[in-house]
Amino acid sequence: MVTGGMKMIKNMLEQLPASERKIAQYILEYPYEAVNCTVSELATKTQSSGAAVIRLCKSLGVKGFQDLKVRIVGDLGKPKEQGYRDIEQGEKSEDIVQKTLSNSIQSLRDSAEIINHDELEKAVQALLASKNIHLFGIGASHVIAIDAQQKLLRINKRATAFSDTHMVATLVANAEKDDVVFAISFSGETPEVTNVVALAKEHGVKTISLTKYGQSSVASLADINLYTSYSAEAPFRSAATSSRLAQLFIIDVLFLSVATEQYEETVHYIDKTRGAIQFLKDQ
Repeated sequence: MVTGGMKMIKNMLEQLPASERKIAQYILEYPYEAVNCTVSELATKTQSSGAAVIRLCKSLGVKGFQDLKVRIVGDLGKPKEQGYRDIEQGEKSEDIVQKTLSNSIQSLRDSAEIINHDELEKAVQALLASKNIHLFGIGASHVIAIDAQQKLLRINKRATAFSDTHMVATLVANAEKDDVVFAISFSGETPEVTNVVALAKEHGVKTISLTKYGQSSVASLADINLYTSYSAEAPFRSAATSSRLAQLFIIDVLFLSVATEQYEETVHYIDKTRGAIQFLKDQ
């Protein structure tokens, strides 16, 4: 079952132009009525226009109003979600365990629902065709870059993951035509990451971004966009907890998608790297 329509709208609501936000708010308030409308009927109910409905679908990254309706119908058929819960002062460890587990599962589900499979496939093909993959993120996003680098190196894909902007700029300046710059920024507004993507475009290097869902400086510059779901995070979760797990999830999906495209080679390289690590342990 295809889902994620409501999640996409909630994630994007504050970024939408007024004409599209009005339609989005109606869908959130009256989803059952909205899925039974045509484009023109929804435009009439929201005192907008058919063009605004189509623009909303484009802003959400769906293929059209019918695609959005199918996703919303899927959402309406799901069990009610518990949502995100923050910890409280003096919380018992047992409750922290359950809340952390619940938040982690929610984050993964939310991100899975909004995956654009066309963009995912583009990213897979770009990585398969790449000679070098330059991963870049600052702070918590650098941790994600290191994780991706480790996975790619294990299957004999050349990958770098520097956090020094000047070092990355040097790599981009000398990049070859088949290289890829993979920019990671949850907010999509990290200045250093934005500047590196802009530099890559200036040099004609293909770019992939991993940001929260919605419009951002990094995503608008990148050739291929991957997203994690975004929710109004509470104070403790804003410290890159659920968002970090969602980013790692997308990296895992991307890595496994690459692996299945070159399955025999992947198994071969993983066996070789496992053997090399075991050799070191045996010394």
